[in-house]
Amino acid sequence: MGIVVPAVLPPSLEDLEEKIGRLARIPSVSRIQIDVVDGTFATPASWPCAAPQEMRDMIARGEMLPELDRIEYEIDLMCLDADHIAGAWLSLGASRLTFHAESAMDLGRLLTSARERYGDDVLTFGLAIHIESDLSLIEPHLAQVGYVQFMGIATIGRQGQPFDRRVLEKIRVFRSRHPEIPVQVDGGVSLDSGKELLALGVSNLIVGSAILRSADPAAEVAKFEALAIPHGV
Repeated sequence: MGIVVPAVLPPSLEDLEEKIGRLARIPSVSRIQIDVVDGTFATPASWPCAAPQEMRDMIARGEMLPELDRIEYEIDLMCLDADHIAGAWLSLGASRLTFHAESAMDLGRLLTSARERYGDDVLTFGLAIHIESDLSLIEPHLAQVGYVQFMGIATIGRQGQPFDRRVLEKIRVFRSRHPEIPVQVDGGVSLDSGKELLALGVSNLIVGSAILRSADPAAEVAKFEALAIPHGV
């Protein structure tokens, strides 16, 4: 699996299908993150929160996310009460769920409920933490998750924002305390910031607009993947 995980923030089902179609043609892409914004915890609302009946209809028809034979789907749930929303995505074939630590009044209960409701034998759960939040918000719950996602932008839910360098120190401290926990970064990731993040021990770079707005997404993914190649190799 590569270091790059392309991210899609779909305003509509048609947009989601079109972008997944483009990304799935890139041989090195084996995982795609779908950003889900409920319009309350973060804004503006994305699909399917803006058109919930469409997802219900898909599930009723037995439809699944495309390319499940080679693409693993990670759902970034920027939503309140996200454990209730998660089930629909699992019905469509998602296998990784990212909960935002700030989205729940009782984070421990949220994670326990999700694991009991959906099981963690075939699912991987992750916790996202925002720029302004202290690490103490997630540290009591690390035993319940498989990875931590640091947000690299100040305002979540919108692609194309500048990288917030405050996240670098937050990651540095976290890695010193919890070197065994895989870390990924979402938001504002560029070739320059990506190089710094990998040097800090980040496992995966979640990249949205830099790939999808590129004239050649496959070439852009290759540039990011090349960051992981040691100098001189």
